[in-house]
Amino acid sequence: MGKENQVSDMQIDGQNSNSDHANPKFSINVLQLLKTAQMQHGLRHVRYCTARLRRLYKSLKFTHGRGKYTRRSISESTVTEVRFLHMILYTAERAWSHAMEKRQLPDGPNARQRIYLIGRLRKAVKWATLFSQLCAIKGDSKTSLEAEAYASYMKGTLLFEQDQNWDTALKHFKSSRAVYEELGKYGDLENQVLCRERVEELEPSIRYCLHKIGASNSLTPELLHMEGPALDLFRAKLEAVMAEARSQQAASMTEFHWLGHRFPISNAKTRVSILKAQDLEKDLHGPAADSLPAEKKLAIFDKIFTAYHEARSSIRNDLVTAGSAGNMKDDLNGLDKAVSAVLSERTIERNQLLIRIAKSKLTKQEKNEKATKPEELVRLYDLLLQNVADLSDLVSSGRDRKPEEVSFSEECALKSLAFRAERCFYLAKSYSSAGKRTEAYALYGRARSLADDALQKLQASSDKDQTLIKDLKMLYNDCRSNSCIEHAMVLMEEEKAPEILSQKISTISLTGAHKKVETSLMEKLDVYESAVGGSNAKSVPRIEAFPPAFQTISRNPIVLDIAYNFVDFPSLENRMKKDKKGFISRLWR
Repeated sequence: MGKENQVSDMQIDGQNSNSDHANPKFSINVLQLLKTAQMQHGLRHVRYCTARLRRLYKSLKFTHGRGKYTRRSISESTVTEVRFLHMILYTAERAWSHAMEKRQLPDGPNARQRIYLIGRLRKAVKWATLFSQLCAIKGDSKTSLEAEAYASYMKGTLLFEQDQNWDTALKHFKSSRAVYEELGKYGDLENQVLCRERVEELEPSIRYCLHKIGASNSLTPELLHMEGPALDLFRAKLEAVMAEARSQQAASMTEFHWLGHRFPISNAKTRVSILKAQDLEKDLHGPAADSLPAEKKLAIFDKIFTAYHEARSSIRNDLVTAGSAGNMKDDLNGLDKAVSAVLSERTIERNQLLIRIAKSKLTKQEKNEKATKPEELVRLYDLLLQNVADLSDLVSSGRDRKPEEVSFSEECALKSLAFRAERCFYLAKSYSSAGKRTEAYALYGRARSLADDALQKLQASSDKDQTLIKDLKMLYNDCRSNSCIEHAMVLMEEEKAPEILSQKISTISLTGAHKKVETSLMEKLDVYESAVGGSNAKSVPRIEAFPPAFQTISRNPIVLDIAYNFVDFPSLENRMKKDKKGFISRLWR
């Protein structure tokens, strides 16, 4: 082939010109390169790989001697340009193509051909593993991740053909599928289509592995929910690839749209953070959102909050450095307001998810799981009402309000009314569980009134939220039924009050004989009975009574001297000393 075809076959996505020459980082679109070659050459793919390898050996001067074969190994120091990686990749692809030729024979491979097929797949796995190892050192993060997916695909194919170790084959296939699913979300349209096609190719193999294993319920969880250092490295590489893709997309993102406003974004960090949050929001609101477990949704919400907080931090740093530029400050303040409003919306969505989880535990009590109390739901609705009030204040804080902002404020007011009705309903439930029937009956009536008011306003509005209308109708019916139940319970308690009072009076005892006498261990040492109880015993262990009870003891006799009042003592006046007085003192007497 000509030089033009050679250059087109060896096309690379790009090479980091700023990297060090001693350790260059190469970039290869592995899947796109191989799929293009397979579609162009079809059944002649093996010949193409052989010819391609011959040209690479000659151009790199990496031949294995003349006449006598002299093996030359490829190591990290050998790879000085991207064509060495191409050489390893096409070697693995040639071995895989040989195996697929034997597999697609009209009558199928015989025993000898099957041995040859397994041998070629082993060779493909060997070279694919070497390709993955060298790409981890010499390639960028996307190339390294794609090389790992290619090696996992080859390992899974080998185990699939060997008809053994189905759980290991399933692990490799799932690892490859997870990488291609994530890579299919970024890049150009052609790369996304190729990644989706590869995912569709892997699905039958995964289902067959599950069938051979037997019970899919006994398998380990999905790859992204597993733990371990290898998976942490995989996630780190995947995050690096996604960060690179977001950085490329951020270059084309110049404005942030929110309720009819357009705010320019000049800081690259702000763009990347907003793009990261928007990508995570697609996982929450996409078609596969219903199948996500609640724990994973909460984890995604945490990542969204982190991304928006990073964006706000970058915006406020720009505000500090903006100086006295009026227009720039206005744009940055508007962008900060818009990002804060979106963050408040996601906070409301997260709290609504927490409420749905709490409601499911309120009605369905699973084993070893704490049941939700109505007071917890009241607290969650308090938080939700505060979030809606903050969002409404933020939206209505501007001077020139657009129609979108006015309608959004009205929507917040309707949501606040619906949340108040829900809060009142669960507050009534908490009073009912405490036995306060009168208060519960009044609160159910108040909740029904709020739900009816919210329903009328929602049906009169232009934008009718059918889900919210359905929830309010259900709430209205629940309030009505529960208020009837509370009224009936009050009447029953009033009817039974005299009977209950007479039963309690009849059981009154002055001696306390109806109480069970609990003896301690020290009082029943001669009885073989446990005073501590088993591990599930609810009673308090009684070893010895503490503090000890008072005991009577003998005291000294008390003598009362009552004869003192009846004794007549003699007069002592004749023995007392008399004072001598003069003539003058007598006059003044």
